[in-house]
Amino acid sequence: MDSTASTSLASLGSLWDEVFGTQPDPDLWVVLATLVASLAIVVPHPLWRISRNAITIAHEGGHGLVALVSGRTLTGIRLHSDTSGLTLSRGKPYGLGMILTAAAGYTAPPLLGLGGAALLGAGHITLLLWLATALLVAMLVMIRNAYGVLTVVLTGGTFLLVSWLAGPQVQAAFAYAVVWFLLFGGVRPAFELQAKRSRGGAGDSDADQLSRLTHVPAWLWLFLFHAVSLCSLLGGGRWLLGL
Repeated sequence: MDSTASTSLASLGSLWDEVFGTQPDPDLWVVLATLVASLAIVVPHPLWRISRNAITIAHEGGHGLVALVSGRTLTGIRLHSDTSGLTLSRGKPYGLGMILTAAAGYTAPPLLGLGGAALLGAGHITLLLWLATALLVAMLVMIRNAYGVLTVVLTGGTFLLVSWLAGPQVQAAFAYAVVWFLLFGGVRPAFELQAKRSRGGAGDSDADQLSRLTHVPAWLWLFLFHAVSLCSLLGGGRWLLGL
C-alpha cells in the first residue's frame, strides 16, 4: 500500500514538474521558421480563408469568457464555415458587462498571442499547450452547431496529440507557430472590418455595437482593435525572439 501511494505521488510530482516546469528554448532558426510559416498562412487569401477559422475560435471564445467573467449567462457559441461566428449571452443589454463582452472579440486573439508569447519567453512550452487544450475543451461544452463542434474538436485534438505524443522539439515548434499565428492573425481581422465598413458593410459589427452601447464613434473602437493587435504583435514578437 505504501509503495503504491509513493509511486502515485511520484507520478503526480513528475507530471506537475513536466507541466509547470520550464523547457529549453528552441534554436533561433526554429523561431524564425515558425514566424515565416505563420505569415505564409495569414497573408495569402486562399490559406487565410481556411486558417481564419482558428482566429474565429479565439474571437468567439473571447466573447464567451468575458461574458462569464462579467456576470452574464453564456447560452451558446456558433462557428460557421464562412469563418463567421456568434456568441449568445443573457443579461442586461447595456452596462459594463455588455461593453466588455462586445470588446473582447477582436482583442482576444492578439491578447492570447501576447499571453502565449509571455509563457514561451519564460520557457513554459508544455504549460501553454495544456492551457490551450483546457480552454478548447471548456469552449466545446458551449458550442451549439455541428460545424463548430467539428472545428473545435479538430483543433483541440491537435493540441492534445502534440502535448502527449510529440517530442520536445516538435512541441516547441508547434507552440511557437501557434503563438506567431495568433499574433499575426490577430492583426488582419481589424483591417478586414475597416475595409468592410468603408464600403458600407458590417453595420452590426462589434465596433458598431460598441458605438451604440457607449455613444463613442465606431472608428474609435476600430482604432482600439488596431492598437491592441499591433502592440501585442510588437510585444509578443520581442518575447518570442528573445529581444
